[in-house]
Amino acid sequence: MNAIKHFIRDEDGITAIEYALMAAAIAAAITAGLAILGPKITASLTYISGLIKSS
Repeated sequence: MNAIKHFIRDEDGITAIEYALMAAAIAAAITAGLAILGPKITASLTYISGLIKSS
């Protein structure tokens, strides 16, 4: 019975789940940002590469 009470009061698992959810949200935000900005970054680097080659 004491083991069950201790298990219910233990918040270590909850904290781990919260950190995992935060990490997943950050990863999703980074992925979305790269999906949106990726083509613009590629175009900018291609433009700069063309300028360097023509110099």
